[in-house]
Amino acid sequence: MKQQEINQFLKRFFLANDCELVEDQQGYMIVQLTIDLDKELMNRPFYWHYLEKTGGVPNPARLTLITDPNHAPKDLKGELIHFGSPRLHQLFACAKKLSGYIRLYENIPGQMSKHVALKPWLSMNVKISYQCDRKRDVFRSIGLQLINGQLVDNFHETVQKFNLSAKIPDYCFTLSPLIMPKSGMIRIENTIRQAVLQEDHQWAADARERWAKDLNLLEHFYEDAEEELIESLEMERLALKEQYEPKVNVSIINGGLFYLASEAM
Repeated sequence: MKQQEINQFLKRFFLANDCELVEDQQGYMIVQLTIDLDKELMNRPFYWHYLEKTGGVPNPARLTLITDPNHAPKDLKGELIHFGSPRLHQLFACAKKLSGYIRLYENIPGQMSKHVALKPWLSMNVKISYQCDRKRDVFRSIGLQLINGQLVDNFHETVQKFNLSAKIPDYCFTLSPLIMPKSGMIRIENTIRQAVLQEDHQWAADARERWAKDLNLLEHFYEDAEEELIESLEMERLALKEQYEPKVNVSIINGGLFYLASEAM
């Protein structure tokens, strides 16, 4: 991850969480945290507990983040942010925690004279991990319209083309879903499961062949072993199983509800 990308991530993260960029200069930024983000990032539980008990005036912290020491003032005191730094990993984890679910509405320009119906879509972004002694991750974004059941792949890329906001626009109203979100999640999960089952799983067969070769070699090594080494043999068998056994894991990254007037084709 390049420093420019880190800088862009920081700006997007703090602005999305309603923080003020007090200074945003080349090489550094000073951020005024909100109360909620101070509680998430600054590890001051006793301070906030005391304020809540006494009714004191909250004073959220300011962060000075240096993304490029060559361009930041030499006397500036702050945290150096680079890929691998503890603070950046904390922000990644916080972004993942706070972005687990979202609700957005499509803005329809020029619709001031008539009301516009917004149809509900359930979106799920998932990671499919194919694991053996090697690993491959595939990311899928699927949208399900909660009225007619239409499924759209690459849904995240599709909705990025629309003008979306967190507040329902004037002269718009939402249609009630015929498919409840919980049922929609099950439909999407079943769609992913069927897609995985229909794939070519030669990778799993190849992994089992490598597993069998290593297992034969292991048992040949132990064939004249003393009885007290049998426990060690079983442990190594289990280790080979853990290493080679093919498995497919599906994990949900995040999801949300999108209310759209446009067709997500």
